[in-house]
Amino acid sequence: MIAYPDTSFLCATYRFQTHSNLAAAYFKKMPEPLHVGSLLLYEFRQSLRWQEYLYLKDRSKGFDKATGSAALAKLQSNISIGAVVTVAVNWSDVFAIAERLSIQYTAAGGHRSFDILHVATALHLGARELLTFDANQRKLAKAEGLKTPL
Repeated sequence: MIAYPDTSFLCATYRFQTHSNLAAAYFKKMPEPLHVGSLLLYEFRQSLRWQEYLYLKDRSKGFDKATGSAALAKLQSNISIGAVVTVAVNWSDVFAIAERLSIQYTAAGGHRSFDILHVATALHLGARELLTFDANQRKLAKAEGLKTPL
């Protein structure tokens, strides 16, 4: 596996945002399908639901259900054609890596749980790159020897 994405990459890929053009260009030139784990898919889906909730409470925040549904449909289409592949993850191994990363980096770098888990998953799966638009997560990935091409 060459690259593992985080949620910022998926969001930029499946819903128009500041980094969407960059995400689309990178995704298009990938030499292999985009590999994702179940936790990443959960966080992506949850982020869409959260944005729908925000929009229901205040229409100046988040986005409507149709926007979230369109993003999910695009993702499902890419899964169906094999452009995105869900990979099996040994969560005991991922959590052990995540605990090490947390101990080693959180106090100095202020890393969030899901960011650590995405980096740990990438390491566990043998990825060489982490696809992220999150500057702090990029620092963590680089500290662990992952390239961050975006």
